[in-house]
Amino acid sequence: MREGDRRRTAGAVWRLKRFELRRYAQFMWEVAELVGSGGRRPGEGIQEQVSEGLIAAAIEGSLLLDELLSDHFVRDLHSRLYRDIWVWAGRLRQHEVNIGVAPEQIAVELRSTLDNIRYRWERTDDFTPRVLGVTVHAEAVRIHPFIDGNGRTTRLLADLAYIAAQERVDFQYDWDIGKTRYIELLREFDVHRNADQLAHFIGVQPIEL
Repeated sequence: MREGDRRRTAGAVWRLKRFELRRYAQFMWEVAELVGSGGRRPGEGIQEQVSEGLIAAAIEGSLLLDELLSDHFVRDLHSRLYRDIWVWAGRLRQHEVNIGVAPEQIAVELRSTLDNIRYRWERTDDFTPRVLGVTVHAEAVRIHPFIDGNGRTTRLLADLAYIAAQERVDFQYDWDIGKTRYIELLREFDVHRNADQLAHFIGVQPIEL
């Protein structure tokens, strides 16, 4: 089987399995409502569907790094994840917060940073796929482009970049990590802009097809 056919088949299998899991989750959600137990946060179901669809597209090769590594994609990704919750979803931050670059610098910084990462990926040996995705994540966290929702958006962006960069798609990140050390490594990245240690800290897990 050719590599393109293999990736499309893998993406289809992954999407089918996730569909089956969603059906089970929906059943359990209905049971929870009947017995009066707590539910998920607003928009969480939509966010899961968006994530699953994009990951399947990255696996099958229809979502490429050229598209992912752009400021337009980041804004669109945030909008797709949160437009059912916030009217400002997808809009860049307009106010100062205690992290991130100044609001007037966000647009230029996001575009130039992603352009630079894409250039280095295409023309140098600076990144492995694993380091590439974590670098994208760390840079987006450093910029902090949105008022809220940066965490989920930048983690999904990292997963998509990692998957799209692999010649044979086998792994995605495992975000079940220690928060304290994670924050320490993000702060260290802000100083030296090298994601090797952070990429080593964030584990990977096989993609279940």
